[in-house]
Amino acid sequence: IPLAEEAKSLPVLSICYTTLGRTYFLMQKPDSALFCLRKAYDYAIQDNYDRYLGSILLTMGRVYLLEGQTKTAKGYLQKALNASAQQGYSRGVVSSHVELAKIYKQYGKTDSSRYHILGGLSVARQLNIPELLMNCYTALADFYKNVNSDSTVKYQSLIIKIKDDIYNSKKTQDFQNIDFDAQQHQQEILAAKKDYQDRQQKYFLLAGLTLFLFLAIFLWRNNLQRQKMNSILQEQKKEIEITLINLKSTQSQLIQSEKMASLGELTAGIAHEIQNPLNFVNNFSEINTELILEMKEALAKGNVDEAKAIADTIDENENKITSHGKRADGIVKSMLQHSRTSTGVKEPTDINALADEYLRLAYHGLRAKDKSFNATMKTDFDPVIGNINIIPQDIGRVILNLITNAFYAVTEKKKGLPEGFEPTVSVSTKKLGDKVLVSVKDNGNGIPQKMLDKIFQPFFTTKPTGQGTGLGLSLSYDIVKAHGGEIKVQTKEGEGSEFIIQLSVLS
Repeated sequence: IPLAEEAKSLPVLSICYTTLGRTYFLMQKPDSALFCLRKAYDYAIQDNYDRYLGSILLTMGRVYLLEGQTKTAKGYLQKALNASAQQGYSRGVVSSHVELAKIYKQYGKTDSSRYHILGGLSVARQLNIPELLMNCYTALADFYKNVNSDSTVKYQSLIIKIKDDIYNSKKTQDFQNIDFDAQQHQQEILAAKKDYQDRQQKYFLLAGLTLFLFLAIFLWRNNLQRQKMNSILQEQKKEIEITLINLKSTQSQLIQSEKMASLGELTAGIAHEIQNPLNFVNNFSEINTELILEMKEALAKGNVDEAKAIADTIDENENKITSHGKRADGIVKSMLQHSRTSTGVKEPTDINALADEYLRLAYHGLRAKDKSFNATMKTDFDPVIGNINIIPQDIGRVILNLITNAFYAVTEKKKGLPEGFEPTVSVSTKKLGDKVLVSVKDNGNGIPQKMLDKIFQPFFTTKPTGQGTGLGLSLSYDIVKAHGGEIKVQTKEGEGSEFIIQLSVLS
């Protein structure tokens, strides 16, 4: 069995387990027998190797008979009869008929029992094998035991005759074999004595010459192969060095390409986000201009109280202008931080603000490209997290990629379910001990199980050609790993996916 497993030969494994199962049956160990026979059957079916199916099924039927499971045994024996007939396995045909006849006799179905006995006897007579004939005659004698005494005597006589034939045949053969073996043994001894010394001399001479020739060939080939291998290794070394340089260059280009692709996704969202605070700045600036004129008029009239009230309003508006100006400044800085090459230096970062920022930028970026796009955004940020030490450009890139993928997933599902489906993307954070979890969840179509093991592999993408590089999740995985964290995915087909980033507070 180990040799067959190493060679991956299913037919040989089937034969081995068939033999082992039959052996356990003869030892009256039904559980072990069934275990082996089922494996034999499975291997035979896998390789479409049906040569011994009749034998396997026949033995399984006999095992179930041994356990007293007559109904189950009957089913396997009927299958064994059919399989043996199809494969021309005559022994199996006879034995299956005999076993089925016993079962039908037990059920009281005498016609069916007699039919199977005669069917087996017909094939046994064609084969003229005493053992099979004896089994059939025994079954017939047992069948007629309480019905027809003449038939019983007839078949018992045939049984006795067959037993005598088998015994005499074996006995005669044994004596013939003994005499033949003795004569042959004597001739072999005489020939051995005559040739012994000649062969001994030849063997010594031949062994010496063979050993010398083998050593010479071995040394010559060893030297030749060493020279050849050294030459091949030198060439391979040069090729590997060139390939390594090319790979590093390609890797850098791919990472920059992916970064610029994500930056392109952000551009429209950034423009939209900047426009809002700039509108506020412009509006409040215009209002303040009007208020200043009103304040001058009030002062000219000597109405100091009214002038002070207007001044207070101007002051409030100035604070709002400053707030929205800082908001625009923060968005621009986020964009620049995302686009520039990572310094690789960790710094205290508000993970909640970072996640919220990229959620809105990704949403508005997609809205700018496709006006029909719409989705519900949900957030649940844990306020106790505070700042954690991360490389904000890198982690921001990871969050952006997951959010963009989530929006893509719900959009694709919406195309197939135009009515009653509400695309939803949820972003949440949670602090658990010394860990911080960042979750991006969608209610899209989910990820098929057959693809789940490949999603973090480079260049693997479920998107149509031209819509994805297959690098986003791969780079995200590497970035999170470099931070000493983990990125996991939970998904259910038809219901959605959730990507969870786990980072350490202490890193």
